[in-house]
Amino acid sequence: MLFDSHMRALLDASIALVNGLTDGEARGRAYVAPEGAERVGAVRAVLNAGADLDADAADHLAATARALRTIFEAVAEDRLDEAVHALNAILQDSGARPQLDRAPGEPWQVHFHGADDSYAVGWRAGCATGLAMAIGGDYAGRLGVCAAPRCDRVYVDTSRNAGRQFCSTACQNRVKAAAFRARRAG
Repeated sequence: MLFDSHMRALLDASIALVNGLTDGEARGRAYVAPEGAERVGAVRAVLNAGADLDADAADHLAATARALRTIFEAVAEDRLDEAVHALNAILQDSGARPQLDRAPGEPWQVHFHGADDSYAVGWRAGCATGLAMAIGGDYAGRLGVCAAPRCDRVYVDTSRNAGRQFCSTACQNRVKAAAFRARRAG
């Protein structure tokens, strides 16, 4: 499954925001999302943001991440109508609107800006639009939550056979090793 580069960037940002800014479990351990200055640093790292990113924008994006998590979870649990209602609320709240933009020397791309074009609202609008394009393009089954025990990190399956079940090879290996140990013991 190949998304175009801009769509992939939006989906990757959605995954990174959810996995980096929401509490839960990651790779078999409790995960506590960063707060305060650590949150600002995490958002800067996840989105490759500049030093001008402030705490208010980081907090807005953390709230966005929590909202996006509910969409990934609803899709993974076959509650597509619930996911779509939540996603439509984010799209409406952000005022997402298409606009053609390009960087110097690059081709035109459709970007989705928020109503006020602030950094945080723009990313909220873009991430929501990326998920909307995936779900509306009949790729909802490509959105997932890790199937490994004690891990709730999210992913987008870009494999050819749509067989991905884990957020990372680390989780896949943990599950395979546990199954091997269980077979050996039994």
